[in-house]
Amino acid sequence: MKTIISAKYIKKMVFFTLMGLTATVIAQEEEEAKSKFEFSGTVDAYYRTNLTAPNEEDAIAPGSSFANLDGFSLGMANVIASYEGEKVGFVADLVFGPRGSDATFNSPQYLNSAGGGTGEIINQLYVYWNVSEDVTLTFGNFNTFLGYEVISPAANFNYSTSYLFSYGPFSHTGLKADFDLGSDWSAMLAVMNPTDLTELNGTGDYAVGAQLGYSGQFLNFLYSQGGFEIDYTGGFDVSEDFYLGVNAAHFSQEDNGGSFTGVALYPQLATSENFTIGLRGEYFMEGDFFGAIGASDADGDSSVLALTLTGSATIGDLILKPEIRLDSASEDAFIDNDSDPTSSLASILFAAIYSF
Repeated sequence: MKTIISAKYIKKMVFFTLMGLTATVIAQEEEEAKSKFEFSGTVDAYYRTNLTAPNEEDAIAPGSSFANLDGFSLGMANVIASYEGEKVGFVADLVFGPRGSDATFNSPQYLNSAGGGTGEIINQLYVYWNVSEDVTLTFGNFNTFLGYEVISPAANFNYSTSYLFSYGPFSHTGLKADFDLGSDWSAMLAVMNPTDLTELNGTGDYAVGAQLGYSGQFLNFLYSQGGFEIDYTGGFDVSEDFYLGVNAAHFSQEDNGGSFTGVALYPQLATSENFTIGLRGEYFMEGDFFGAIGASDADGDSSVLALTLTGSATIGDLILKPEIRLDSASEDAFIDNDSDPTSSLASILFAAIYSF
């Protein structure tokens, strides 16, 4: 009898142990399923003032996007909802504020009765399918594959952006295929709406893009409505504390539609775990009255050397960025404190960026 009771006791113990293990596994699976949904984003604001030009309404600023307002100014609130499944997923990336408006400047194509657009807060909105371990298809609106800099202020080292970034595309809408070729090689092919038409097409034309990558170095190509751009983006860890980023691009438009060529170097030195100092040195030139710099000679040609020194201090999830910038153009693209035309502009800013 004692043996039978012991056997029953052991069976009960095994049963409850298995039930406990099963419940634990189910809970872990549910937790993993929940963890596939993520909410993230940033909030940023800044102060900017000119040193060599007036700070008034419509104050003059560098000829690039995203940090051109004067005084205490707003950046944007960026809210990203995403789901990462084993095979499929999505990203819904919304922006609110002046920086977001700059990023989505040509999105509100589809006007409603009140005159507003449906895409004016959409930075990215796409779904993807991992067809295999080596192939991913992405469909929708996604940030550009061209260039070193991005829209997110937390992902850039410098707070203000370069001429190269400001006058390349910000986002595309279409279908792209990413390929992992092995041995650190990758490739991408894309069919998209014409450049800057991110909400709908409206033209009947399409753009094509391609990328070839190797070990963090990328060669990019874009053809859209008679305009062709080739872009190199990469970077090198020179040492444990010193990094050098590189961006170079050339754009030309058929039928005298303008052109630009530029190169930017991004040396960055980490002086501690929480502070890095970096310089963006950019040379940008344009032809045929492209209009990026703000002034041209009789042939429509001009150039600018832009030097931006930025410090980046991290305090938990907060990043503080003091920055000084000097733009020196070949033409009188700016004004001085007496409102006389001049070829240079010096400005400073201080930005605060919180990531969640």
